[in-house]
Formats: sequence, structure tokens, C-alpha cells
Amino acid sequence: MFDAKMAVGRVLSMAALVWITCASLLAAHEVLPIIGDMEIVDGQITFSLDGSFESIVAGINLEGLKDTEVAPEAEIYDTLRAMDPAEFAAQIRGYWPTMASMIDVIVDGERVTLELNGIDVPEINNVNLVRQSKLNFVGAVSDAAQAVQIGWPTEYGVLVLRQMGVDSGWDGYLSGGGLTDPVSLSGGDEMSGSEAFVQFIPVGVEHIVPLGLDHILFVLGLFFLSVKVRPLLAQITAFTAAHTVTLALATLGYINIPEEYMWIVESIIAASIVYVAVENVFTDGLNAWRPMIIFGFGLLHGLGFASVLQAYGLPDNAVIPALLGFNIGVELGQLAVIAVAYIILVSAMRLSESGNVNKIAAWIYMSVAILLVPLVNIPISMMGENAVEDYLPLLFMVAGLAGLASASCAVERFETYRHMVAMPASIGIALIGSYWVVERVFL
Repeated sequence: MFDAKMAVGRVLSMAALVWITCASLLAAHEVLPIIGDMEIVDGQITFSLDGSFESIVAGINLEGLKDTEVAPEAEIYDTLRAMDPAEFAAQIRGYWPTMASMIDVIVDGERVTLELNGIDVPEINNVNLVRQSKLNFVGAVSDAAQAVQIGWPTEYGVLVLRQMGVDSGWDGYLSGGGLTDPVSLSGGDEMSGSEAFVQFIPVGVEHIVPLGLDHILFVLGLFFLSVKVRPLLAQITAFTAAHTVTLALATLGYINIPEEYMWIVESIIAASIVYVAVENVFTDGLNAWRPMIIFGFGLLHGLGFASVLQAYGLPDNAVIPALLGFNIGVELGQLAVIAVAYIILVSAMRLSESGNVNKIAAWIYMSVAILLVPLVNIPISMMGENAVEDYLPLLFMVAGLAGLASASCAVERFETYRHMVAMPASIGIALIGSYWVVERVFL
């Protein structure tokens, strides 16, 4: 006989376990790309970089990293973040010889010696925001110089570099080490629209998988409302239309949210996760107002997407293609989340409709839940030092869903999918969203 109290207890226990696991993996020290300008001025090649240099001075390997708090050097980073401008500027000067040896500037085949030319460290107005300092350095070049290649070290993360002072200047997105192709110092190497479109698709995908855990949970909240396709399509359509509008308006400069107020947007995004997840528990179908509410939340998610896109910098001559590429990447990431969730849970959904038990399916699901994290970590670890930290929350999420699906397949009862998969998963999502609300408002 089905024991309602026992089922509720199981639901809450699993939800609490998911919340504790995921909350322990979250942090607030976001890693942003460094934005830079390159220009030839009075016989020198000059570089002006804007970014958070505390992570570089601390020795953190930023390759694939999204949160500095998971790095072994997190304590050093926090110490540097707390320094006043003059004190941290001195730290940069002390580190500069190491940094200069790591950056390659090769003009016509010869490496240029780089000299530090200036440091501008702003005051600490809000310790919860990443401090963006400016670093200027130069190297001597001859008047006859033709081309330059730039090498940016992998451990320094992403550098978005723009060529200034020439017509049709080059735009570069540097990560993963290696040298760029030769860039003409007289200009003419600007990124084409098609190149910008293709280059920003993976940026959009990456912002969802693996870096966009909040957006992933929101999309899963939409998925868990119903096993039917029509409600899911209605919600995804409303969400996509909304975030596309605000992403475009914010990127094109028609909407501007100051950085110090972005926490409000991020807090409401977290609250939107709580809303859709809680509503899943109390209803099993699409009501008339849910798509409209999701549309409203989608407008705010679009602002969140725009802040990320703007942080990466957009090529001046190809803003629209880059925007389209990024948006398509976001959609591909969302569709990938839904596809993976469906593939994992399709057997549980079908058995739920018939009320049958399938112990073979239950054992398969349990095997996935137990073996997924250790086995998948092996190829993921080959992607980079920080790849495991990026994907671990997603792996735990998939393993948790597989565990719930296993229990659903082992119980002879109609709608086991809703009661033993969708509801506990939604409660877990709501708890994580609630944690984010508290973190983004008060912490």
C-alpha cells in the first residue's frame, strides 16, 4: 500500500540532499574575461587591459574556471581583493616580470620586450563586485613593422583583444594558449559577420552548459511541470521570446542596468527558479497565466545573458551577427538540457502512465546513478584542470534524477513519475533557488 507520509518524507529527504550537495558547490567570485585594446603609438605597440588581476597575481589557473572560491589560492585572492588601490598596485608591479614573461608579443617573427607603463586600481566600493583594474604595457617596434602575433597564457583565462587606431581593426578572442595568426599592423583584419556569428555560438552554449546552473535549473523547472509536449513548448516559446528581446535591447544599448544593480536582476532570476519549481508541486498542468509569468521572468533572464555577452566584448562591425550567434548558442544549450533530461527520464515517464513496474529499468537507472559521476569524471578531467569543478554539479544532478527514476520504475502505481521524480526534483530546485535568493540579496 502506498504510504503518503513516507513518500513525502522521501521527497523532502532527496530534495534536501540535492540542495546541500549543490549549495556546497556554489560560490560568488565570478571569473570574467579580460578586455584589452592594442594600438601602435609613436613607435610602440601599446596594450591597455581591463580586468580582475587579483586572480592572476594570486596564481589561480583560470582555464575553464568560473568561480575563484574553488581554487586552492582562493584565500590569497580574497586577501588581494581586500587591499587598497596603492597596496594592490604594488603587488601587480612585483608580479609584472612573471606576467611579462608569460605574454608573447611577436612582431615580424621577433619577440618584443614588454615594459609596464601604468596601473589604475579603483577604490573598493562594493566587496561583492569584481574589481576591474587597468593595466598598461608597451613594447618598441620599428616603423617598418608589418604584422604581430599575440600569445596569451592558458592559465590567465580569456582575453578579448581589439586593434585600435586603424581601419577595419582586428578583434581577437584568446584562450587555451597558442599564438594568434599574424595580424596586420596597418589594419584590414577585422572579424567578418560570419566569423563573429560562428565564434559566439559556443560562447552562448558554454554560458548554459556548464556555466549557467541557474538557467539550467529554470529550464528543468519548466520541463518538470508536465509529461506532455504542448505545455513544455508553450513555456519554452514564452521564455525564448522574452529573453531574446531583452538580450537584444541590452546588447544594442537601449537598456542599461548599472553593474551595482545587477544583483537585483540576479536575485529575481533566482526567485523565478523558486516560483516555477514550487508551482510544479501544486499543479500538474499548464494554467492560463504561467506562460505570461514565464515571459516576464524571461525578460530578466535576457538581461542576465546580456551582462555576460557584454563582458566578452563585441566586435564593433559585427554586433548583430555576434548577438545572433550567442543567442543561438543559448538556445542550443537549453535544448541540450531538455534533451538530456528527456532521454534520462523517458522510461520512467512511460511506465508512470501505465502504472507498471520494470525492475530492469530500475536497475539500469540505479547503475547510472551510482557509476555516472566517477566514470564520466575521467574524460571530463582530460578537458582541463577546472573542467571537473564546472561539470560536477551537472553530473550530481543527472545522477540524482537517475536515482529518482529508479525508484519510480520500481513502484507499481500510476503517476509515479510525478510523485517520485518531478515533485522531489522540483522541491530540490526550489531549495537551491531559495539559497540563491538569500545569497544574492544578503550575502
